[in-house]
Amino acid sequence: EESNEEEESDEEEEGKEEDSDSGNDDSSTEMSPKKSGKGSDKKVKGKNIALESQTALKNSKKKVPVENATSLSHSKPRIDLNHTRFLVLDEADKLFEFGFLTQIDAIFAAATHPLLCKALFSATLPENVETLARNVLKEPLRMIVGLRNTAVGSVRQRLVFVGKDAGKRLAMRQLLSTGSLKPPVLVFVSTKDRAKILHRELMYDGVHVDSIHADQPAAARAAAVDNFRSGRTWVLIATDLLGRGMDFLGVNSVVNYDFPHSTQDYIHRVGRAGRAGRTGEAVTFFTEADKGQLRPIASQVKMAGGEVPEWMLALRHERRHRRHGHKERGGADSEEAGDDEDEEAELRALLKG
Repeated sequence: EESNEEEESDEEEEGKEEDSDSGNDDSSTEMSPKKSGKGSDKKVKGKNIALESQTALKNSKKKVPVENATSLSHSKPRIDLNHTRFLVLDEADKLFEFGFLTQIDAIFAAATHPLLCKALFSATLPENVETLARNVLKEPLRMIVGLRNTAVGSVRQRLVFVGKDAGKRLAMRQLLSTGSLKPPVLVFVSTKDRAKILHRELMYDGVHVDSIHADQPAAARAAAVDNFRSGRTWVLIATDLLGRGMDFLGVNSVVNYDFPHSTQDYIHRVGRAGRAGRTGEAVTFFTEADKGQLRPIASQVKMAGGEVPEWMLALRHERRHRRHGHKERGGADSEEAGDDEDEEAELRALLKG
């Protein structure tokens, strides 16, 4: 979760933009409403928007609100965005999904300054999300760092078969007891309940472990993050929702305890290691129940230089339809996802207002 703090230094703003870019995984996408480049800056009424926005920022101290989409769109008192010059969305692919689109649409509608520059950052940006984003951007410029929608190559990646769900606990204990994982280790699970269960089991094994999930108060989550960064905690267990936006420069190992729901989730998970030019390791457990979703993840591992048997790449890929109340992989609740075409049509209608 993002904090509601306000920074008042232009250096802080530049630092946040740099962090959003470098903090993402191997592939990072930026979109701006005005093209920029040698001799090609877009002009409106004879004015260079990019240059004027940067000059205005450097010449005066500006408040930089850092908010999540829901709290910003429902803030009281209302925040006036009419004078906003830079609107930056991090993890943009998630923000343009159905659950956040109403809030994003309201924020875009409230930011009306004629020199407004919009920027979207993400390690992954699926084609359907990019198409939706272009509806609210004017002549966008796409910038890609590394290969598009691929996991970072500086992280050694491998797949480990564990049989059934109970085999995950045995495999996790083996990795920790044999020293196969170099701490600090970030472990991803599918739900907050599974985070709690794994936390208790590893704690009883004497592991310096903590977890972070939505049921915890803000103070507990902050303490878990601080302890992990300081080295007091060696293993931190997180869900995709809370683990995605956290930036830990020193993470050496990532364990996908529960198989990722999508290629995008896998890329974001693995990208928690190998930050800022460092190397790392990522281990993904898979069970018999994950066979239908194994091929695209195996392809990512192979593209990153990992060893993958040919039979994995020849498997038929089965699309997973996530719905509330449906149980899969040892009782993990999956998220709701409707028909892609109907959902995209509804998203387009919301964006166009």
